[in-house]
Amino acid sequence: MKYCNSLSNYSRFKTREVKVGNIGIGGSNPIRIQSMTTTDTMDTIATVEESIRMIDAGCELVRITAPSKKEALNLKSIKEELTKRGYNTPIIADIHYTPNAAEIAATIIEKVRVNPGNYADKKKFENIEYTEVTYNNEIERIREKFTPLVRICKENGTAMRIGTNHGSLSDRILSRYGDTPKGMVESAMEFLRICRDEDYHEIILSMKASNTRVMVQAYRLLVAEMIKEGMDYPLHLGVTEAGEGEDGRIKSAVGIGTLLADGIGDTIRVSLTEAPEFEIPVAQNLLKHFEGIDKHDSIEKITKNPLHSFDYKRRKTNEVLNIGGGNAPIVMADFCLKEKITAASFFALGSNYSVPLDKWNLTDMAADYVFVGNHDLDFEVPGTLGVIYNYKKWVEHKKGYPFLTINDYLDDDKISEKLNIVYVCLSDLCEELFTKLKTDTTAVLMIDTYNENGLAEQRKLFTELMNNGIKTPVIIGRAYGDLPEEQLQLSASSDLGALLLDGLGDGIFIATENCGSYQSVNSLAFGILQASRTRISKTEYISCPSCGRTLFDLQETTAKIRKETDHLKGVKIGIMGCIVNGPGEMADADYGYVGTGKGKITLYKEQTVVEKNIAEEKAVSALIDLIKEHGDWVERK
Repeated sequence: MKYCNSLSNYSRFKTREVKVGNIGIGGSNPIRIQSMTTTDTMDTIATVEESIRMIDAGCELVRITAPSKKEALNLKSIKEELTKRGYNTPIIADIHYTPNAAEIAATIIEKVRVNPGNYADKKKFENIEYTEVTYNNEIERIREKFTPLVRICKENGTAMRIGTNHGSLSDRILSRYGDTPKGMVESAMEFLRICRDEDYHEIILSMKASNTRVMVQAYRLLVAEMIKEGMDYPLHLGVTEAGEGEDGRIKSAVGIGTLLADGIGDTIRVSLTEAPEFEIPVAQNLLKHFEGIDKHDSIEKITKNPLHSFDYKRRKTNEVLNIGGGNAPIVMADFCLKEKITAASFFALGSNYSVPLDKWNLTDMAADYVFVGNHDLDFEVPGTLGVIYNYKKWVEHKKGYPFLTINDYLDDDKISEKLNIVYVCLSDLCEELFTKLKTDTTAVLMIDTYNENGLAEQRKLFTELMNNGIKTPVIIGRAYGDLPEEQLQLSASSDLGALLLDGLGDGIFIATENCGSYQSVNSLAFGILQASRTRISKTEYISCPSCGRTLFDLQETTAKIRKETDHLKGVKIGIMGCIVNGPGEMADADYGYVGTGKGKITLYKEQTVVEKNIAEEKAVSALIDLIKEHGDWVERK
């Protein structure tokens, strides 16, 4: 199935233009940036002032929650106050569960967002057996509930986003398709077909998930379905509940960046558990990474595509020491340009030396290998750390492992009997290299690119290896220079994460110059692996970005929970401000902390309620007790 114009030549997937007030989305318009207010919608002035902060930061569309009729009606006051202050930015009403609120909002503002999982259904987590007749009866029931809104939107020139969320699929969809990207697409298509029957086409679609792998697969399936059916609706991109800080930025860039690289997406929102105006520069910098990509050097077309773009399947490779095979992807750090390497240098790579015990202690984010170039190390390094030297330096002392050029590898037999890192770009691939790799059980390729569209060039390299039966492990290498730390996070996450999501790569190597500290680059590498679900090294927080429905201070609460639990490697904790973003949206979480009333918290184990309406001041302790009860708690070292 085809999901983009080309896997090797960048161009945007052409969609129709949908007008949202004075803003065009899709068509030849630039990719638009949007965000959502966090204030109480009934507080007109607070909502207006927050909206202005967002707009002044560069937000082009403002989304506001309308959970009931009174909030929907108050959108008129908010819009009037914004106009009075000189702002005519389009407003989007965010609707869950309340068709009557959507119908009111559609007569006031420029766009409504509906979630097909809960617009016409109440979620009970029931598995229901359907016949074709009973399933079609359900579709007719949805048609009756949804058609009035479609007609109101058509009459008023109001746009609509049909926004599927992975965690809030209806029981009907889950019963037939399971908790899958296919189910997400079908959930949107049911509503889209009703719109098309009414000859209403001012529609934008989205497929959001907190799991980047699911999110990317769902969007690709959606585009493939649109291509098959001759549709061209614009797409809104986002990783829902991405979280805060570095983790939220990395996760968003892995998901959104993977799609943008293939020309998919007409509007984006970076969902961070932070003030909404802070989301805007992150979105702007993510788009900045793709500036000029359409002018990239030519890459030969992929004529035989061996990739799994719609279901995750890791490329099969040989095992060389702890690289490839069934091993999680490794992290290789770069000390090549470091002026002087001492034992203390390795602290930045997650290796800590204890003087009293005279031994190294490794954290869960300790680099597996370090490239030191021509440096000499006159001290003992951590026992599990592999040291990589430039080939000529390695020949001098035969310590660690060599880093070879393609010519070194093909022309010289003086190589390691255990591990040889071979630096290769797409242009280096040749029959002589393939022949040697097929019988060499010590080689690991370090791939690099200088192409403006480096992702596509490296993807082409992988397809050449796969189509020629080469099972040599591959470390994905990318080099960056003179970037602010946050820009590096977004650029590297987009470049490397996209390949990892497709099951490609047995390790990553981020080489930087003037892009922040060694510690921040090491943290970034592990963050990308975590966000792509290929190597779990820390606690994962699935926290919503807050909105007018939120029942507690999300930023403060997330920080409190993180402080107590950030040592629980591999545990996923959902922190949701309200029941709308509750058990469904945290579909991936092991434990859930959900606001269910002012000052009241309900705790979940996966999607099952464990304890209701706990006082907020006791809720974090109760969460810890729940984690202990289920055997996932470990004491902090």
